[in-house]
Amino acid sequence: MEIKRLHVGKRLSETAIHNETVYLAGQIADDTTQGIEGQTREVLANIDRLLNEAGSDKTCILMCQIFITDMANFPGMNSVWDEWVAQGHTPPRATVEAKLANPACLVEIVVTAALR
Repeated sequence: MEIKRLHVGKRLSETAIHNETVYLAGQIADDTTQGIEGQTREVLANIDRLLNEAGSDKTCILMCQIFITDMANFPGMNSVWDEWVAQGHTPPRATVEAKLANPACLVEIVVTAALR
């Protein structure tokens, strides 16, 4: 049983790959001065980058969990998601309102994907 980890840090790894499955840590925006649309775009770009490094892409997403700090931001987040998600490959998804560890972050997204 081999587990490959990418971007390994003291507290967490950004990516783990096991049995042809890619697990990403929750992704947040670095630029927290942006609104929900900007933060969502940055998070989705991070997801694209990490999936690509692992040998996957957004068409291979098996499950997505989205945490937003205020459901009033749900339409703005969804508008960016709808532009980004691969039509015909929309994954199962859950979206919940949650208090995030960094109060400046408006959205955090967790993805599990298959390898290409």
